[in-house]
Amino acid sequence: MKTNFPELLRILSHEKVQFIVVGGAAGIAHGSAMITYDLDIVYDRSNENIARIVTALSEYSPYLRGAPPGLPFDWSDRTVKNGLNFTLTTSLGAIDILGEIAGGGNYDELLPEAGEIELYGINCLCLNLEKLILTKRAAGRAKDFNAIAELEALLEERAKHSDSY
Repeated sequence: MKTNFPELLRILSHEKVQFIVVGGAAGIAHGSAMITYDLDIVYDRSNENIARIVTALSEYSPYLRGAPPGLPFDWSDRTVKNGLNFTLTTSLGAIDILGEIAGGGNYDELLPEAGEIELYGINCLCLNLEKLILTKRAAGRAKDFNAIAELEALLEERAKHSDSY
């Protein structure tokens, strides 16, 4: 199933979920041509925000991605409070709800490294390019190393253009 990025961002925004876009979607927001199949967000772990995430996704059948079909899964405030990172499939596609990420930390630690950006027509917070590169390097996966080269080239290009003003 193809992920409906605009709709996932719209419902999170509509429910006033506090989150930062990270991962491949953040790369795309900064000009990357890499393809991503899921929306990765780091969320604020306050009780109120957890309740907003649960409400936002409840009607879209969230289920643990990769879990055997039929395995009981209770999408609730309690589940999210007792967990940290959730890789989910929904009727809108794949979304990773992350309490923290390698090389970046949690929502509060990432907040100074995020800025408001329009992504798929929705204003949301997005991790800056420098910190995105650091988090991808810390994740250490082969696909992240491929993305790092492109993201560093984008950063270099941005630096060249800012020097010319």
